[in-house]
Amino acid sequence: MNRIKLFALPLLLSPLLIGCNSSKESYIGIISAMDNEIDLLLEEAKIDRKDEIGGTTYHIGTLHDKNVIIAKSGIGKVYASCATTVLLDRYNISNVIFTGIAGGVKEETEVLDEVIATRLVEHDYGSINNDGFVWTGGDPGKLEPAEGDYYYCDEGLVNLAYNASVEVMGENHTYKGTIATGDQFIASSSYVELLKTKFNAYACEMEGASVAKVCDEFDTPYVVIRALSDLADGNAHESYEDFGDLAAYHSSRIVLKMIDNL
Repeated sequence: MNRIKLFALPLLLSPLLIGCNSSKESYIGIISAMDNEIDLLLEEAKIDRKDEIGGTTYHIGTLHDKNVIIAKSGIGKVYASCATTVLLDRYNISNVIFTGIAGGVKEETEVLDEVIATRLVEHDYGSINNDGFVWTGGDPGKLEPAEGDYYYCDEGLVNLAYNASVEVMGENHTYKGTIATGDQFIASSSYVELLKTKFNAYACEMEGASVAKVCDEFDTPYVVIRALSDLADGNAHESYEDFGDLAAYHSSRIVLKMIDNL
């Protein structure tokens, strides 16, 4: 009798060990780096419970009648990839939306415009030599990016996000294109020029490509939505201080519109 009990115990506990991913109920995963990027979403959501895992809070509930899990990852690629990995490993996630602010790169972009990522790239993946930083994409012999250096967002989610942004911000303030990710706050006109010429980037930020990489590994559709708080130039810090909260608010409004249309 004791042997039967001991043998059955792991079977009874196994759903707890593997977490909520065993549930058939699916959720939309929404991730941001900072509090102001999810404040509006949490205000609009009905949160049923909160899971604290690895220093990140996962808010589980509904947003406009859709099942969601909302999380603030923290700033940078490491924090974002950790939070996304837990989200996709622990829960049954149908798709991922990363929302937040970024610096504008393209000449036509202005502060508070929206950029929907069609693809993402790590702009700080390279080597340091006597001439300074050289982008190589992890291959010392390669100096120019190829298709395999980019992470591609789900086309359906991109179109959904773009249409939502047009509804909220207007077509003249909505763009689709490449977003460059790196663990630096860019406030340099010369580096902005590099991002334009090497990657044809519309915006730069600090989390998107790492989220994309994890989503690719878990075969989960994703999109990255960015509102421009600055233009990543010499005035970026001042512009961020003035417009960061408003840009984050606009990006959240677009997520809400997306949720309504999903």
